[in-house]
Formats: sequence, C-alpha cells, structure tokens
Amino acid sequence: MAGALIIGAGTGIGQAVARRFAREGLPVALIARTEETVAAGAESIGSLGVRALPLTADVADEAALRTALDTAAVELGEPDAVVYNAAVIRPDTVGELPLRDHLDTYAVNVLGALTAAAHTLPAMARRGRGTFVVTGGMPEMKPQYVSLSLGKAGVRALVELLDTEYGPSGVHVATVTVSGVVAPGTAYDPDDIAEHYWRLHTQPRGQWEREVLH
Repeated sequence: MAGALIIGAGTGIGQAVARRFAREGLPVALIARTEETVAAGAESIGSLGVRALPLTADVADEAALRTALDTAAVELGEPDAVVYNAAVIRPDTVGELPLRDHLDTYAVNVLGALTAAAHTLPAMARRGRGTFVVTGGMPEMKPQYVSLSLGKAGVRALVELLDTEYGPSGVHVATVTVSGVVAPGTAYDPDDIAEHYWRLHTQPRGQWEREVLH
C-alpha cells in the first residue's frame, strides 16, 4: 500500500491531513522545510501504528523537492494520494513587495505544486488512479493580501489545468479552499478541514469535485 504524501506538513492542516490518512491504515510521507517539524509529525503518526516517513525540502528548490519525492517513492512506493499544502501567508498591498519577494512567494504557493504534480501525476495516470489535492484559499481576492491572492488564483488555474490533463486518465485533481484562519477549536479546525481531503480521495469517479470550500 503506497499511501499518502503530504507536502507542507506543518502543525496545522498538513499534519491533520497526515493523521487522517494514517487513521485509515495508510503509510504517510511528510515533507517540510525543517527536520523538527516533520520529526514531530512522524512521531505523532507513528503512534497510530502506521509508518511515517519524515523528509525535509524547501518546495521552492526544485531539485530538493524532486529528491524528497523520489525518496518517498523508493521507501513507500508511488503515492496513491499527494497533498500540496505549502504556502507563504503574509499581508502585503499593491506595490509593497519588491518583484523578487513576489517571485519567491509564487515559487512556494504555486510553482512547488506544479513541480510536485509533474513529478507524481504521470505515474498515477499510468496506473489509472490517484488523488492530487492542493490547499487553496482566498475565495475572494483581498487587496491587503496581494501576493497570497495572486498565489491562490494561480492554484485554481493549476488545478484546472491538471484536471484537464490527467483527469481523463483516472487522476482526481482538486483543491480545498479554506476561507478563514486555521485554528483548533474554531470553525476552521484543521482536523475538520482534513476530512475534506479524505473524502476527495475516496470519492467515486462520477462524483468528483474539483473544489471544496471550507
């Protein structure tokens, strides 16, 4: 059983999704920038009795991300589900950020997802099954969050493109759009949000959704 691969496995949505898949008995690979983050997540998941593989990579570093994806495939097999949850979230207004900062932010919010998709979806398509879910946000663009608004608009476009390319081969590509601040015990509790990812992964093909709003 190849299991799930969570990119951007931080302490909020990322690790909540990892735990949700692990509760179903699936092994999980976790990718984040820091060893401390993925080690804590792997330890938590290991207590559920399934294998958790901690890996570190900066998603804006294409070579490092591809290496981590390859390691996950060698250790656990080609994934049945890939979740891209990495993002740079910060307030900024029109003209506030220099171009370089916008490019660095876009590299995490969108282009890392593109790299992950290009690396994993062809194998899913050959097998005729698989799920690729990207964490989205900003259902309405906000001028006080320009870089994030641009990034989440890019995520929607990317999901549509990937669905067009790989959906006919049996790969379910979708986004979970989170419209508020994630925090335990609120309407945006990460464990509640994680349920969407599992539901998308298990949806029958005739009922596939491309975007879920939470």
